[in-house]
Amino acid sequence: MPSSPFELASPYVIVTGGASGIGLSIVKLFQQQGGHIDVLDIQKPDAAAVTVMGLDPQNVHFHAVDITNQQEVKDIISVIAIQRGIGILINNAGIANIGNAVNTSEEDFMKVFNVNVRGAYNCMHAIIPFMEEQQEGVILNMASIAATLGITDRFAYSMSKGAILSMTLSVARDYIKKGIRCNAISPARVHTPFVDGFINKHYPGQQAEMYEKLSASQPIGRMGTPDEIATLAFYLCSKQASFITGCDYPIDGGFTRLNN
Repeated sequence: MPSSPFELASPYVIVTGGASGIGLSIVKLFQQQGGHIDVLDIQKPDAAAVTVMGLDPQNVHFHAVDITNQQEVKDIISVIAIQRGIGILINNAGIANIGNAVNTSEEDFMKVFNVNVRGAYNCMHAIIPFMEEQQEGVILNMASIAATLGITDRFAYSMSKGAILSMTLSVARDYIKKGIRCNAISPARVHTPFVDGFINKHYPGQQAEMYEKLSASQPIGRMGTPDEIATLAFYLCSKQASFITGCDYPIDGGFTRLNN
C-alpha cells in the first residue's frame, strides 16, 4: 500500500462490529497502517475466515463479545489493556430497523437502543478510564445522517444515531482536558452486505431496480463504499487530526446539503 501522510495516533485500536461492512474495511486499513486491532463482535470468525478477510492474526484479534452486556465489555477491555494497551476506540457496531413511531414495536425499539446506544456507552464507559490514566486517547463514533435529518420509516434507528451524536459531543466536552478526542462520522447509504440483504429480503425480484433507486437517493448518484468511510476514520484517528474534537463529519454524496 502507498505510504500515507497520516499516522495513527496510537497503534492500539479497538473496533466494534469489525467483522463485516464498514467495520471490516476500517480493520483492514488500520492494519495496513501499522495498527494492532482488537475486534469486538457478537460472533468470532474462525481462523480460515480471518485469512479470507486478508487479515494477519498476529495483528488483528477477534473477540466474541455482546456489547450490550456491560460486564462482558469490562472484562475483555481489562484483558486488552493488560495485553496490548488502548489508544483508539471506534464504536462501529450497529443495527437498523424499519418503522415509524406507531408501527415500531417496543421490542424492536429496545433492541436498536441496546445495540446502538447502550453498546457504545458500555464501550466508552469501560475504556475512558484507561485513556484518562494515560492522558490521551481517540474515540470515533459511527453516527448517521439520520441523526440530523428526517429519514422516512427510520424512527428507532434515527433515535439511536441521534443519541450517538449527542454522546459524542458530551464526551468531547467532558474529556478535552484529559487528552481525549471524540468525533463522529455520519454516512449516508453505504453499499455493504447489509444493504444487499435488506434489498433481497424486502424487494425479492426487484433487486436491481431497488439498488438503482437507493443509489440515486444520493445526489452524487451512487452509494458510498466502506473503504471511503474507513479512509475518513483513519484520518480522524491520526496524529494529524489532533486539533479535531467534538465534530460530526457527514460523508454522504451530497445528501445533507444538496438533496432538495
